[in-house]
Amino acid sequence: MNHRLAAYLAAVATMLLLDLLWLGWVARPLYLQGLGHLMADSPMWWAAALFYAVYGLGLLRFAIAMPAARVAAGTVAQAARAGALFGFVAYATYDLTNLATLRDWPVALAFIDIAWGTLASAAAAAAGRWAWVRLAAR
Repeated sequence: MNHRLAAYLAAVATMLLLDLLWLGWVARPLYLQGLGHLMADSPMWWAAALFYAVYGLGLLRFAIAMPAARVAAGTVAQAARAGALFGFVAYATYDLTNLATLRDWPVALAFIDIAWGTLASAAAAAAGRWAWVRLAAR
């Protein structure tokens, strides 16, 4: 398997798994309390799949592959740091825009979500970079 494809799949799978745990179990009560009035009865699965596909491409381009382009031996830690920054910017854009434009968007939940996006993106980028390095070495 191509190391780029393996990195992409590892990042997407990690992000998806973490989000399933976070949104489906750990933080579900927070989201229901703060945004329950806006939540659909069931997710639009095609939109969710498109999000993970696109977000995975962003992680691959800006967090996983970029450390390797700048430094021949880009490390997992470098990818995690770049992934954290990518996640912070992406989630802050979403949450702060909602906070600025939507009535009753919960301030505390916005900052919790930004922190979550930062952490989950760092983990996904690290997993992707780990897969990249493992397969590129073969």
